[in-house]
Amino acid sequence: MKYPLQSDDAGKLVLRLTVGILILFHGVAKLMNFDAATAGITKQVVAMGLPDYVAYGVYVGEVLAPVLLILGFFTRLAGLLVVANMIFALALVHSSQLLMLSKQGGWLLELQGFYLLGGLAIYLLGSGKFAVRPD
Repeated sequence: MKYPLQSDDAGKLVLRLTVGILILFHGVAKLMNFDAATAGITKQVVAMGLPDYVAYGVYVGEVLAPVLLILGFFTRLAGLLVVANMIFALALVHSSQLLMLSKQGGWLLELQGFYLLGGLAIYLLGSGKFAVRPD
């Protein structure tokens, strides 16, 4: 039975907007404190033996990709960019917390896990028809 507001395309829109808007806040915060944020990320990237310019990828994953998700433009690529961004974030910042629980008993990295798996789901599902460029 199909309910009046039931729609795969509406569900894809809600997922895209949720992941896009929430991760964009992280990117905007970094843009507002650009020099300090970039310096901190660069230090972590270089410590892992990667070139310093890789640090700017955070702006691709936390500003460009979320905007693409919100608009529904190159949605699958944007989903993969979010996944790559979160893999870097987990490796650079959160690797020591992978098996830790919060004080409330949940996984300490549930937000990062949501972004990672949300980006993967968007890649697998595509944009739906409510998009600037539906796929």
